[in-house]
Amino acid sequence: MAQETYRQSGSRAWFDKYRLMIKYFLVALVVLFLLVTSLFQIGPEEVGVITRFGKYVRKVEPGLNLKFPIIERLYKVAVERQQKEEFGFRTTQPGIKSEYTKVGTVDESLMLTGDLNLADVEWIVQYRIVDPYSYLFRVREPVTTLRDISEASMREIVGDRTVNEVLTVGRAEIASSVHQKIQVLCTEYSLGIRIEQVVLQDVNPPDPVKDAFNDVNQAQQERETLINQARSEYNKVIPKAKGQAEETIQRAEGYATERVNNALGESARFNALYYEYVKAPEVTKRRIYLETMGEVIPRLGHKIITDEAGNNVLPLLQMQLNSK
Repeated sequence: MAQETYRQSGSRAWFDKYRLMIKYFLVALVVLFLLVTSLFQIGPEEVGVITRFGKYVRKVEPGLNLKFPIIERLYKVAVERQQKEEFGFRTTQPGIKSEYTKVGTVDESLMLTGDLNLADVEWIVQYRIVDPYSYLFRVREPVTTLRDISEASMREIVGDRTVNEVLTVGRAEIASSVHQKIQVLCTEYSLGIRIEQVVLQDVNPPDPVKDAFNDVNQAQQERETLINQARSEYNKVIPKAKGQAEETIQRAEGYATERVNNALGESARFNALYYEYVKAPEVTKRRIYLETMGEVIPRLGHKIITDEAGNNVLPLLQMQLNSK
């Protein structure tokens, strides 16, 4: 008993000695805890949303900030960072050479087209958070809601088009239509999200029919090639033939115009001669005779002109022979 009493008195003396020190230590610990829970840092790509007892109070900008400990809660929201959601595949190892997998994504990528064919559609939705309050408090699980909206919109747009449009020429239009539809629904549901871009990564037929579809697609491409070649030949031959036909028509029209003009000129000339002939028949007749002889005689070569009796012909012929 005496030994036990001695131990208790010794413990009480040690406690009395260090009681003030323990009090200061506990006070310092509480102050440090309050200070640590009051100070917080907001990154350059983020904004902070403060709630007090669960009610929205304020929004804080990047930098060092303070809040009331315990009663206030901080939510950090990346508003300057572009985020993305993947559909039909997942990025397993992002980096310089990323690796992807389709495990567990077939249900969201396999879609029925408007002509009752199947297409395996992979796409990405890129977005930014523009309203942190709506993103945090207006909708429960906004990312899940965004994924549901994106998948429903893609299925609706793909379901209105044929498989050939989905796989080939209609991809840009599909991406644009899905982009607009997702944005309308995000605004309607107050998600606080702005859709930056919808990208169709890869669109293929399902694996069981991929070989058959590739054969059909190759045949269609060959058909288009032959049609383009035929159109090329058509564009070479038909315009040339049309040009030749037009040239022939123009030459014929020119020839007809020339003949008509010549005929009109000859008719006018004949009428002019006739009017002069009526005025002085003998004079006109002699003038025409002389003009005609003036045109004809130079074309005859050597000429011999004699009188009616025909005298002195041989000397003249001899002179011509000597002159050769």
